[in-house]
Amino acid sequence: QVQLVESGGGLVQPGGSLRLSCAASGSIFSSSAMAWYRQAPGKQREFIAHITAGSSTNYADSVKGRFTISRDNAENTVYLQMNSLKPDDTAVYYCRMFARADYWGQGTQVTVSS
Repeated sequence: QVQLVESGGGLVQPGGSLRLSCAASGSIFSSSAMAWYRQAPGKQREFIAHITAGSSTNYADSVKGRFTISRDNAENTVYLQMNSLKPDDTAVYYCRMFARADYWGQGTQVTVSS
């Protein structure tokens, strides 16, 4: 059974930065693609960034150039570096593992406000 645990969320001012982490249990992390999603109040969950097992990446247009997804297979962790944050980035951020089953973390709140 895989468990995903996100951390690193919090309150940050516009223009600031945060780095989110998603730690995965189990032995399939290094062979699995990972992704970050977010859900703002009253909105549908939306895709943010994806990284393959080979570390190829792609991003939603809304975050391209500001967010960076990366992974550390030795630590079974995927990261989301978020720079130049805007109030519209306020949401609960979730990580997702693409494996035989579909795994999601519990989410971490990011609030961008002055």
